[in-house]
Amino acid sequence: MLVQRISAFTRDPEGGNPAGVVIGDHLPDEATMQRVAAEVGYSETAFLAIAPGSTVAEVRYFSPEREVDFCGHATIASAVALADSHGPATYEFRTRPGVVMVSTDVEEGWPVATLTSVEPQVKPVPDGLLEKLLPLLGWSPDDLDPELPPALSFAGAWHLVLGLHTLGTLSALEYDFTAVRELMLAENLTTLQLVHRTGPDTFRARNPFPVGGVVEDPATGAAAAALGAHLRHFGIVQPPSEVLVTQGIEMGRPSMIKVNIPAEGGISVSGNACRMS
Repeated sequence: MLVQRISAFTRDPEGGNPAGVVIGDHLPDEATMQRVAAEVGYSETAFLAIAPGSTVAEVRYFSPEREVDFCGHATIASAVALADSHGPATYEFRTRPGVVMVSTDVEEGWPVATLTSVEPQVKPVPDGLLEKLLPLLGWSPDDLDPELPPALSFAGAWHLVLGLHTLGTLSALEYDFTAVRELMLAENLTTLQLVHRTGPDTFRARNPFPVGGVVEDPATGAAAAALGAHLRHFGIVQPPSEVLVTQGIEMGRPSMIKVNIPAEGGISVSGNACRMS
């Protein structure tokens, strides 16, 4: 089984978020996919089944510990891999949450892919969740930015979006891995999308992913799409608009994620990707 190793949301193999990509004419069984994902060790490995000459792929995503409904960075990486092997096109990814359209192109000589999420959802934070979570992150309610209200946001997977007053608070993040993992599993959360607004259209993000066995993701397309849905829902940006999310700085794997927010419908997320070997 050939596993391609591609880093998404970067032009530098030392940056972005690495993903495993496996492309074939059928999907392996679940046990095999889980085993391969654990062996690869990246936050996600994507498995694609696509027929020769087709632009329709059945896609599943596995972290080292469990299957994930949707993964943005592995989608971007997979689309770039498909453009290499099957040709540049707009691909239809059939994922567990629904159909995700992914287009491929070349930008300044580098491959770029754009995914459009399934229909987003935003809902209030359950009672008591913040009271349990904030101490595990070393934060208090005063650390939160009232102009970025806490909420649960979905664009293929559920994320808790929390805005921070200061970049220093975000940069100094440390958390109780086991306790946060247990709380997130109980609340059906895939990641925490922790953000600080650095400008009118720019955000810095960090993204704990303990439910997948990963302390932190350096680039998270699904969470960036969820952030776009959050910004639209609360009227924080006026669509159509584009915002730029930088992530992975504290991990030494900088990434850049473009988020296009239309007036309605799915959120589009764009980024480069490059092979790691």
